[in-house]
Amino acid sequence: MQSPKYLVFGGKITTFAPENPYKPHFNRHFLMATKIRLQRHGRKNYAFYPIVIADSRAPRDGRFIERIGSYNPNTNPATVTLNFERALYWVNVGAQPTDTVRNILSQEGVLLMKHLQGGVKKGAFDEAEAQRRFDAWKAEKQAAVDAQRTSMADKRELAAKERLAEEQAKNKAKAEIVAKKKAEIAAAKAEAEAAAAAAEAPAAEEEAAAETAEAPAAE
Repeated sequence: MQSPKYLVFGGKITTFAPENPYKPHFNRHFLMATKIRLQRHGRKNYAFYPIVIADSRAPRDGRFIERIGSYNPNTNPATVTLNFERALYWVNVGAQPTDTVRNILSQEGVLLMKHLQGGVKKGAFDEAEAQRRFDAWKAEKQAAVDAQRTSMADKRELAAKERLAEEQAKNKAKAEIVAKKKAEIAAAKAEAEAAAAAAEAPAAEEEAAAETAEAPAAE
């Protein structure tokens, strides 16, 4: 017996009837709502999240149908990898993204492309115009990202300069304190030596006077 084939209708996964591979067969054992959601991987305080297509009834980190990307919030800005075509496919067939994944798909332009494709189907504009609008949005978004990265680099450079200046100021203050202590020690030493010399001077004078007085008596 051949394995059943799958198709998604309005966010529901179903199988094809064996006797007619082109006719959907809504078997209650296979019917399920599909979600686009995050799985949690990694370790404590450093988690990253694969973006997967899964049955909404499955555990968050359990089995999934397909992995279409990943989300890493540990970088600044957060890093997103996404198979755009597969994400667009699953959104178009009705898979429902969670709130976080919806924001990711919006930022990556998947929801915009879905909207533009809807405009093409309605005859509002052709595919070339849809692609032109998408490319213009993508270019504008990339310019904003580049500007943000430049701003962040400038901020990091400024912060590094501020840290260096702060460190230099601390080192200067420490050097001044050390120099002051050394000067105080040197002054105290000089004062002690002067006091000792002053104390020794009268004794030397008395000794010299005594020697002078003894000299005539000896003669």
